[in-house]
Amino acid sequence: MKFLITGGAGFIGSNFCHYFYNENDDFVVFDALTYAGNKNNLRELLEKPNFKFIHGNICDEKMVDELFKIEKFDCVINFAAESNVESSMNNPQIFIDSNITGVRVLLDACKKYNVKRFHQISTDEVYGELLDNESQFYEESSLKPNNVYSVTKAAADMLVLNYHKIFGLNVTISRCSNNFGKYQHYEKFIPKTIRHILNDENVPVHGDGLNVRDWIYVLDHCRAIDLILKNGVSGEVYNVGCHNERTNLEIAQLILKLMGFSSNKIQFIDDRITNDKRYSMNYDKIAKELGYEPKYEFEKCLKDTIEWYEGQLWRQ
Repeated sequence: MKFLITGGAGFIGSNFCHYFYNENDDFVVFDALTYAGNKNNLRELLEKPNFKFIHGNICDEKMVDELFKIEKFDCVINFAAESNVESSMNNPQIFIDSNITGVRVLLDACKKYNVKRFHQISTDEVYGELLDNESQFYEESSLKPNNVYSVTKAAADMLVLNYHKIFGLNVTISRCSNNFGKYQHYEKFIPKTIRHILNDENVPVHGDGLNVRDWIYVLDHCRAIDLILKNGVSGEVYNVGCHNERTNLEIAQLILKLMGFSSNKIQFIDDRITNDKRYSMNYDKIAKELGYEPKYEFEKCLKDTIEWYEGQLWRQ
């Protein structure tokens, strides 16, 4: 088979490429290399004869069409997205372009060139904020996004499902909780915390730090995507989580502890305009239907992640 992995030089995309790569299939990574994408994340794979990188943007309709025409993909996995919540409120157009228009361009190309499978990487943020009377998000939960980023991701999900319903396109969607691991850009909470500590700076925590997220090691997410690609049902959405709910404050305190510092380096800063209080994913569906269960232990993987960032040139 030939796979197109859009956004494959980014955090989750590059981890998936390393996880999913094999010598029997062909792989093409298509990435715009924005600030969050780094071709070096794929350095070892780029030496493989069946692995190719192409620099381009999924919003470039002409380039995407030519790419699909030449390469004749069997499966498209879309990681490409703008994902910074605060940036989405300051510059919404680039999020609309990448997260909605770009997805539409890919779907049209899949339809035109009879691609056998399209998988969309979504997010738990499309569900919005869990209310006090709600325990978890289910695939049937209403979509109530609270910022421009999550609005565009929810719109993309609806577009993907519409192409399945109207055109019969073979599609699946995965909605995952907060990922962590190597290759993640420093704008995200865990690498940002590590970077501040390495630079001997205070660790900024928004608001009171009591916002709750379900943290999952990125390779567990990659395993879930693999299972969906192999056995997922067309037109279905699958939640992916880890049952590892922790507050931002707990995460910051744990990282400080693992790096040999006390919690007095935490500095509370003004909260974001929209900062959902709690996310929690119910992943019974993918567990029962596809056999998914998270296998990576959180604290060990967090230690490994810290060590990886310590090995990078983060002090510059």
